[in-house]
Amino acid sequence: MGETGREEYKIQSFDAETQQLLKTALKDPGAVDLEKVANVIVDHSLQDRVFSKEAGRMCYAIIQAESKQAGQSVFRRGLLNRLQQEYQTREQLRARSLQGWVCYVTFICNIFDYLRVNNMPMMALVNPVYDCLFRLAQPDSLNEEEEVDCLVLQLHRVGEQLEKMNGQRMDELFVLIRDGFLLPTGLSSLAQLLLLEIIEFRAAGWKTTPAAHKYYYSEVSD
Repeated sequence: MGETGREEYKIQSFDAETQQLLKTALKDPGAVDLEKVANVIVDHSLQDRVFSKEAGRMCYAIIQAESKQAGQSVFRRGLLNRLQQEYQTREQLRARSLQGWVCYVTFICNIFDYLRVNNMPMMALVNPVYDCLFRLAQPDSLNEEEEVDCLVLQLHRVGEQLEKMNGQRMDELFVLIRDGFLLPTGLSSLAQLLLLEIIEFRAAGWKTTPAAHKYYYSEVSD
């Protein structure tokens, strides 16, 4: 299956009408309401963790298709506006639904990973992504394995890019992470293991050494 096939596979969890909307947006973006498409993708990402991990690729494909067809960025603007709205109410989202919050962080990191301006990550997303990761490194979040897992996964995915964009904030984030690891108040053994792994991963230049891989991943699988 080609790229398009993979995109179609990711939208199987939508109803038939929405699948058709997304397929059209990918092939003929000028024929659909792209702000509506952006809202549909964000809404689904907040509810479906699997989709939130993959939605960046679809968004990138729609942005490319719209730019090629019309030289416009209606979809990108709608997407970023909606991400900003959710970002501004992130504490309420976390209080309402931990899963929705984790999905949001996964989604915004995914968008940061895929969207480029002149082959560089979008500066407008750097601080919001950092703010989300800082929230995940707070003591109450470190007591939630779901949030620790999200923090570590996103740092594996975008940590190196983020550090290049703002190294000082990454240093500050890892002070929080180290404090959380060294002062375990109710941290589960899995959370401690994940935090230690990401500390060593960054210290090794955002790489997993063979010895670390063997140690951590045998521990996690056990």
